[in-house]
Amino acid sequence: MKLISMRQMAKRQRGVVSRVRGGGELGIRIREMGLVPGATVEIVGRAPLKDPVHIKLYDNNLTLRNNEADHILVDLAGDGEKDQAEVEAHE
Repeated sequence: MKLISMRQMAKRQRGVVSRVRGGGELGIRIREMGLVPGATVEIVGRAPLKDPVHIKLYDNNLTLRNNEADHILVDLAGDGEKDQAEVEAHE
């Protein structure tokens, strides 16, 4: 199991949400969008200055600011994991 924050994920990388850190309104908002443990996500792309991040969640497209993506821990193990060379080749 390799856990990283969603902000650290590369374009076209997939993973499964493991945990949403933080409470309050931001934590509630993130969970209400469907970003809950067990949800599979894919990074579709990023804006030119790397913020915001465009993700695919089920059949929906979402855009998150990096400060929001920092609160979401994603497990890259299994099908979602790409080796570092492949990730760097697509950046």
